[in-house]
Amino acid sequence: MDQEETFLELKNIKCVRGDRLLYSKLNFSCGNGTLVRVAGPNGTGKTSLLRLLVGLMQPQDGQILWCKKDIKKLKEDFWKDLIYIGHLNGVKDDLTARENLLVNCEISEHPIDTETADECLKMVGLEGFEEQRTGSLSQGQRRRVALARLYASNHAKLWVLDEPFVALDTKAVENLSKLVAQHVKNGGIVVLTTHQEVPIPVENKVTLELRGGVWLGQERRLKHV
Repeated sequence: MDQEETFLELKNIKCVRGDRLLYSKLNFSCGNGTLVRVAGPNGTGKTSLLRLLVGLMQPQDGQILWCKKDIKKLKEDFWKDLIYIGHLNGVKDDLTARENLLVNCEISEHPIDTETADECLKMVGLEGFEEQRTGSLSQGQRRRVALARLYASNHAKLWVLDEPFVALDTKAVENLSKLVAQHVKNGGIVVLTTHQEVPIPVENKVTLELRGGVWLGQERRLKHV
């Protein structure tokens, strides 16, 4: 990953779901090498915020900027810089675990070979399942197939991850924590939600706390996210 300056910025974001105002006038920015944890009780709009960040939802007001340009105008150029893993795993049931990873990397225009794909699957605890169709895997294993993309995605400067540690065993959690930390240290930006207390050893951590539709601001924290 190159070290040119990158910025993620939210300007006066307003988000409404149904008849409920989740937040308004939400402002935030971060640059290279930042880990951002989006926190708050259920129903405060954490997943909605992630979907806004990646362009799957549009705010009722405000702008989301990437490298000082609106993501709506950047389109494909923004998506090339992005890896998003949400609640839905985005894997095809009729493909094997390996095939899913190879296809996803091909679509993102950063293809990998079979050996690399198998190593990525090993890192999420799926060694021995490479040739098994994803539809026959458990929900936890399907989640791991999706997460394996991160081990082949150092090209993407922005990672947006919704509960990435769910359904992982201890070793896979440790591996993913180290991977996230390395991506941040290499100058990437990682935005995630998690209910688990997982130590991620990076210096630059920011918590966005959402509570009851009120934006509480941003706080630099020294303890683990």
